Amino acid sequence: MSNSPTEFIPSQSVILIVDPYSTGCMVAQEISKRGYQIMAIWTKSFSDEMKTHVPVSCKDLTYLAQVQDVEGWNLKDLEKAVKEAAASAAIKIGKNRDFYTIVGCIAGGEAGVDMADAFSEYLGVLSNGAQGEYANRRDKKVQQDLVRQAGLRAVRQACGSKFEEVEDFLKSESYPVVLKPTDSAGSDGVKLCHTFEEAKKHFHYLLTVEAVNGGYNEQVLCQEFLKGKEYVVDHVSRNGVHKTVMVWVYDKRPRNGSQFVYFGMLPIDPMSEEAKALIPYTRGVLDALGMKHGPSHGEIIMTESGPCLVEMNCRAHGGDGNWAPLARKLTGGKYCQIEATVDAYLEGEEFHKLPDVPPSPLKAHGLEVNLVSYSKGKVKSMPGFDVIKRLPSFVWLSPAASVGSEVTFTVDLITSPGCCVLMNDDPEILDKDLNFIRYLEEINGLFVYETKGESLARPTAATFGVGSGKKLHRRDLSLDRPGLMRIMSVDRPELRGGLMKRFTTVDASKEVVVVVDPYSTGCLVVQEIQSRGYKVIALWTKGFSEEMKTHIPLHCGTMSYHAEVSEGDNPGETQRELYKAAGALRIVACIAGGEAGVDTADVMSERLLVRTNGAKGVFANRRDKKVQQELVKAAGLRSIRQAAGKTISDVEDFLRKESYPLVLKPTDSAGTDGVKLCHNYEEVSSSPIIRVR
Repeated sequence: MSNSPTEFIPSQSVILIVDPYSTGCMVAQEISKRGYQIMAIWTKSFSDEMKTHVPVSCKDLTYLAQVQDVEGWNLKDLEKAVKEAAASAAIKIGKNRDFYTIVGCIAGGEAGVDMADAFSEYLGVLSNGAQGEYANRRDKKVQQDLVRQAGLRAVRQACGSKFEEVEDFLKSESYPVVLKPTDSAGSDGVKLCHTFEEAKKHFHYLLTVEAVNGGYNEQVLCQEFLKGKEYVVDHVSRNGVHKTVMVWVYDKRPRNGSQFVYFGMLPIDPMSEEAKALIPYTRGVLDALGMKHGPSHGEIIMTESGPCLVEMNCRAHGGDGNWAPLARKLTGGKYCQIEATVDAYLEGEEFHKLPDVPPSPLKAHGLEVNLVSYSKGKVKSMPGFDVIKRLPSFVWLSPAASVGSEVTFTVDLITSPGCCVLMNDDPEILDKDLNFIRYLEEINGLFVYETKGESLARPTAATFGVGSGKKLHRRDLSLDRPGLMRIMSVDRPELRGGLMKRFTTVDASKEVVVVVDPYSTGCLVVQEIQSRGYKVIALWTKGFSEEMKTHIPLHCGTMSYHAEVSEGDNPGETQRELYKAAGALRIVACIAGGEAGVDTADVMSERLLVRTNGAKGVFANRRDKKVQQELVKAAGLRSIRQAAGKTISDVEDFLRKESYPLVLKPTDSAGTDGVKLCHNYEEVSSSPIIRVR
């Protein structure tokens, strides 16, 4: 393919994208934005399910045509099908059959690398080639062999389709060792094995399980375990010139029985000491693999002896391109690997204008966060995602789950329930928001499931058939409903709702809560109840003014209720009105929404047979300040000296004897309503006394 884009007309030029999914869709979209036509080529083993792996930002992506490679076809057959598809598309718009010209062929994902290399070479367009030692550059074993031949640090390894071919290595190598498919993507099938028996079991497992990109693994790679931090070095190349577009460090941790769970990815300054070692090493690896054109995604561990290749992904950085908004900000908002890839294939002059490495210091503070699920089930709602969107550092969220989908324990990149990008000028706020997301995961606050609580138990290695199999530590339980797990929230007032703090076994959609006189903080309680799926009935007591009903916190906005009921002449009448308002819904609680509603809430909760403090006997007037002090004194606890009455004469003896100053207040006041500090008898006598202490 020519280096100059002016020698062909973009609207008549077709770029073939082999297996476009994940970030490959974003590359295809960028090509389309520049006026070029795109055609999807689907390889034989690429599953229909994987074809739906399209980032949300690319949901409207359309192709000029789509061609499915067929068993038994060779490259000539594929070329014929592609040209026929292009001709048909031209005829549909009233053009000649040769209106479109194929000018490029690139990989749209890991599964498309081999085909893209071979087909681009066959078509005579820009290509890394697929001949000789580069015929299997995607093979993890071949990569290490080529790197070793180039005089660069490579891992000790053995590979085979039969266990006997790797047995000697596994018996002589120090443990732990890493086992992986030779053509895996992400952390698919990768496992850290601590014993010979564990390695043998996983070897046979990999040969029987379907790979994430489709098809079955034909060989298993056994490698030394590299100790050190794992980095990602992303490049885009053209004619052997490699431009570093970003350096990252992975946050990988052992979780859920897996040793390699992605927690996120942080950017690294290109002038840092580790980057100065990583970048030239990675470029040497690209040269060793014959990678002259296009994007690459190198995963490298910094060992005590220097950088060592884990694997080179000969395509764009994956993860649905969720990192792209952050990468652009880090470079000053100008470019990321996606734009640079299109420059490399289609606009050579623009590619050469790109800097050799990103700016130093980087232009923003941020990171990519991979969400981790410690629970599984069919998703009923996703309240945690709404909370994440309210974080001050939030930039981008890409859920990998949806209502009705199944979520499982996160054991690799594929089973992550989503990803988000955080950025903030204040590093402390950034850290606070990151820690909050981790807490949200720990409390299983991302999802509400249709399944029972037992499916939400914290998994251990035993869950996946390894480890001791000891019983899990039991979570916090309700005192009067044993066996039901609670999901607890954390105090982040700036988020204002969304967190779940409820029994996971209760179907809130069929239940209603009565809140008596909801005002002030009571409005926040109402919204918290509603955020958990429950309906709310507002019960307004007699004497509660219309003005007080408007006493709503600013951040609550407009309040809405399933129904509003006015207190009747007696509790029985009120009860009937509440049942009528609830209809088919079951009343499961009756609580006070403010000071004025306490007495009625106690009475009605008792009548409705829900959880109650009761309103009988000595507790009938527990809201009365005088009664409170008497009950405290009766319990043998320190209480204040006091007197109460309706006239000054009822409390005069107390006022004559008590030291000043003293406090006057109504017996059923709220806040500081009517409370006054009086310094002498005359000041007291001039006040409208209800109670004195």
